[in-house]
Amino acid sequence: MRRIVTLAALVAASPAVAASGPFISLRNTDFVVLLGFLLFIAVLFWFKVPSMIAGMLDKRAEGIRADLAEARALRDAAQELLSTYERRKREVQEQADRIVTEARAEANKAAEKAKADLQLSIARRLAGAEEKLASAEAAAVRQVRDAAIGVATAAARDVLARGMTAQNGAAMIDASIAEVGAKLH
Repeated sequence: MRRIVTLAALVAASPAVAASGPFISLRNTDFVVLLGFLLFIAVLFWFKVPSMIAGMLDKRAEGIRADLAEARALRDAAQELLSTYERRKREVQEQADRIVTEARAEANKAAEKAKADLQLSIARRLAGAEEKLASAEAAAVRQVRDAAIGVATAAARDVLARGMTAQNGAAMIDASIAEVGAKLH
């Protein structure tokens, strides 16, 4: 019905209506053109061109729907992949933070151990130095004592040699023997 109204509107608005003379005549070019047009439209409908065009448009619309569905699926897959990568990134960042924390703790432990080892080494060296100092002091005391003994012996020899007479020597020997005898008994 709609097509007939459209066709009637086309015929009414055509220049053929405004032409002079009988319209329905094969001599009227407007009428011949109208018949050719109507025949062309009839041939189009006979070969079902409008349904073919509609089918092609439907096919194209279906293809577009399929493309849209595929695009949605790809977007969803990309979103899932993005969330997976973000999760992995967070996990790797957490692992890196743990590694850095552990490395700092180990470095602090190593520094403390090195500090303790250094203090122990310093204490050993100080003890060694004190031993060397005490040994050197004892050696110096021995040398001084030996020198003093040597000087005292030399002085005693000189004193005894000068003041010793045969009588004094015999008295000293007797006194020494008596002293040794008293100490032994």
